[in-house]
Amino acid sequence: MKGPRVVVIGGGAAGLMAAGRAAEKGARVVLVEKNQTLGAKLLLSGKGRCNLTSAEEDLDTFLSAFGPKGKFLYSAFSRFGPAETLEFFSSRGLRTKVERGKRVFPEKGGSERVINCLIDYIRQGGVTVYRNREALNLEIRDGRAVRFILRGQEVEGDAFIICTGGKSFPRTGSTGDGYRFAKRAGHQILQPVPALCPVRLKEKWPQTARGLNLKNVSLTLLKDGTVVSRRFGELLLTHFGISGPIAMDMSRDIGEAYSTGNAALLLDLKPALPLDVLTARIGRDLEKYAGKMFRDCLKDLLPGGIIPAVVEKATVPPDKKAEYISPEEKNELARLLKEYPLTPDGLLGFDWSIVTSGGVDLKEIDPRTMGSKIVENLYFAGEILDLDGPTGGFNLQMCWSTGFVAGDSAALSACREN
Repeated sequence: MKGPRVVVIGGGAAGLMAAGRAAEKGARVVLVEKNQTLGAKLLLSGKGRCNLTSAEEDLDTFLSAFGPKGKFLYSAFSRFGPAETLEFFSSRGLRTKVERGKRVFPEKGGSERVINCLIDYIRQGGVTVYRNREALNLEIRDGRAVRFILRGQEVEGDAFIICTGGKSFPRTGSTGDGYRFAKRAGHQILQPVPALCPVRLKEKWPQTARGLNLKNVSLTLLKDGTVVSRRFGELLLTHFGISGPIAMDMSRDIGEAYSTGNAALLLDLKPALPLDVLTARIGRDLEKYAGKMFRDCLKDLLPGGIIPAVVEKATVPPDKKAEYISPEEKNELARLLKEYPLTPDGLLGFDWSIVTSGGVDLKEIDPRTMGSKIVENLYFAGEILDLDGPTGGFNLQMCWSTGFVAGDSAALSACREN
């Protein structure tokens, strides 16, 4: 079979989208995956439920979630953004639903259903899939990529797309291989670090409350006493410390603050209540439980799993009767509930991080095509790029958008060469 050939390295979210789009544009496509299974990391998305995008409709608001680097994605999102993503999956029979925080999930089937849609997409395009084939090296000649060296095989092409991901969840195959290929092509790699990662704490009490999901709480990060970041939402207590959306979203900042300064966290267990209102609420609860000891008076105010930690940290003796607790002690208790101190002890690392921060320098990538500014027929898509956003479907949408554009552009480039 003759015709322009596009070679895609990596069969994850971005790679599957890129391969399908390149085939749809008329290219002869080879997709190389080091695992037997396509979409291995995608299977883990949203604990298997697959938060495939966000329902945020305003483009500026959506891209601001990626920070200053979000402007790089304007062109890609304009061509294939959240609306196009939903239409893509809907046209393949996948119904979706919007949950809290504008998170979009499949109504049924979760990650497996999403992967099946993508596999159907590449199958319809006649994409050739090489499974269990590890890419070892990229050969560049006269400023152009000419072939990938696989273990036991070589694959030549007219255009190449690297979609190998970052270094997060290495057990799924994301071991940073793509950085080596990018360097081979002359690209700069910004230091990869874990992002959206659980946080270790020096405090040991979360072990006794592991599995407790604290809803509608606020977490504040301070570095050398200055507020660096603040998040509101859900926090999960674990045997090693904290996880859940707000801890994961803040993890990159926590890791940086921990490594370069004096990092501290403050947990607001009642962010909806101003200090004076909370103090009054505590007073009413203590009146209700008159005759009982302090440690038995907080069950209307806090989840049972966290009460022992609050009692231990409070200035009120655990066995002091409720009616004898002073106004000063009530005020101190309210302040504790608004600013419960936690001490970061680093991140769990790449083995548990959802995405990687860092990667191929965006200054060396054309945002209109996802093409290399150094090697004319080389393209990048997905997590290998120096782009990462918060939880909520932002990172997968980045993969869909950059994968679509890279596939489209690579196919056009390959066709021009033939």
